[in-house]
Amino acid sequence: MELTSVYKQFAATLEQHCAHRVQQGFTVALSGGVDSVVLLHLCHQYASRFDALPIKAVYVNHGLSENALHWQQFCEQLCQSLSISFQAAMVTIQPKTRVSLEAQAREARYKALDEYALSDSTLLLGQHADDQVETFFIRLKRGSGLQGLGAMKTATTLQSGRHCVRPLIHIERQDIEAFAKTFGFHHIEDESNHSDIFDRNFLRNQVLPLLKARFKGFVPSVLRSISILQAQQALIDEISESDMARCTQAACLIVAELKQLSALRQSNVVRAWLSKHNVDMPSKKQLEQILSQAINARTDAQVNIQLAQGSVKLYQGRLYWLDKDLPPMIENKTLSMIEPVMIACGRMLVLYEGKGVRKPHPNEHVSVRFNCLNDKVKPLGKPGRNTIKHWLKDLNVPTWERERVPLIYYNDTLVAAVGHFVSEEFASEQGVYWKVINAKK
Repeated sequence: MELTSVYKQFAATLEQHCAHRVQQGFTVALSGGVDSVVLLHLCHQYASRFDALPIKAVYVNHGLSENALHWQQFCEQLCQSLSISFQAAMVTIQPKTRVSLEAQAREARYKALDEYALSDSTLLLGQHADDQVETFFIRLKRGSGLQGLGAMKTATTLQSGRHCVRPLIHIERQDIEAFAKTFGFHHIEDESNHSDIFDRNFLRNQVLPLLKARFKGFVPSVLRSISILQAQQALIDEISESDMARCTQAACLIVAELKQLSALRQSNVVRAWLSKHNVDMPSKKQLEQILSQAINARTDAQVNIQLAQGSVKLYQGRLYWLDKDLPPMIENKTLSMIEPVMIACGRMLVLYEGKGVRKPHPNEHVSVRFNCLNDKVKPLGKPGRNTIKHWLKDLNVPTWERERVPLIYYNDTLVAAVGHFVSEEFASEQGVYWKVINAKK
């Protein structure tokens, strides 16, 4: 690849994937290696086309190398020479069983990059074509399916909503190194890159050089195959979205609808559904267990299948996902008639005006409580008084969710079960009502 083509490919990738959000700026993941250094220089050149385009570089110090502080200082000095804002993020890797150090470092790195990036900016990552090929082979070794073999996408979105682009993903390492050498860009060398104890390094140092020497155009050929796999996965995703729309309601999977699909599409829907809940893909055996128990269970059966991050539960013909570590709800909290109230980590109770219950009188204390399931109430439109537990069961609220339903009290009288019913005694067309919203970023 000609040197001018490196910049052209970089710019074309940016314009294809974030032209509509360029003015929000870029945050560059800067490690000090040749790929990230070239990425920073290319970004700096690209930004010169715009007035006052914000750029920031973030260096993540994992503390895994004795040279980490030296690399951090190098990155800071480089950014000073280019008048680019710089920030270092120190992260601590907590060892986990059955998770590689490399995977833990990557997870911590992305989290830190997202946290310290410029607000609303696009995160630019330095992975290049050789990294893509290495990822393909690592996942091939693991026995990954179509989605895994599709390796890294050029543009992705983090769970936080942060837009990420890999502008060098179609450029080979040799072209990046040639670009840096021609323009005299200094960079660091991570000593761990020479250790073949890591699978990626073994592929990079021992395997791929042989394949590239033997087969002309090997990297571009693998990239074409990856592109085809990604296109096929995109087609499957379209089918999945259609099936998901048919089979889901309020974040649940409806088993009766799932049964109407072929076995392959059933598996695909369950994978897509779990992915929506940010759940790691289950093993083939676990997936078969979920489908077998869901499809063959009686209508009134309650199934509970444990996965690493939580469990899949069946209730009244619907599959639910339940996180393993649900944050505790507050016990008894006074409600403000103005400000939202946090009821659990990531969940907020917000007051609105409209059809609901009458506004409280000045002498009435308003509070939210949980798990008072034996208190009795007569909901609007329901016959007679009965326990909250009875009415939530009548509304098909799963047993494990009932104790987490926010219950609104005026003094010691229940007036509403948020999201489910209001007391007939307190109902009002022009009153107030509460909603639970997700307060997470």
